[in-house]
Amino acid sequence: MSAGSDLNIDYVANLARLALTDEQKARYARQLGDILHYVDKLKQVDVAGVEPMAHAAPVFNVWQTDEPRSGLTTGQALRNAPAQRQNMIVVPKVVE
Repeated sequence: MSAGSDLNIDYVANLARLALTDEQKARYARQLGDILHYVDKLKQVDVAGVEPMAHAAPVFNVWQTDEPRSGLTTGQALRNAPAQRQNMIVVPKVVE
């Protein structure tokens, strides 16, 4: 794939719902072309014999075992609430 020539920056900007100036289109087209060119270079790397992995470093689950235990009391849960009413935390309305 020739990265830069196949890139339609107007189509990408439309997908991202971005209104770009001609200068921004030229700059981002060049940057995206460079990224795609780099991805093409990565395809040339011989990875035969390399096992697929999700992370470069080993990742282990460090969570505690899920054991039931008593939680906070209502008073403890409301102790730091900036506002409360009828034993509930009052939050600002976020949906009109």
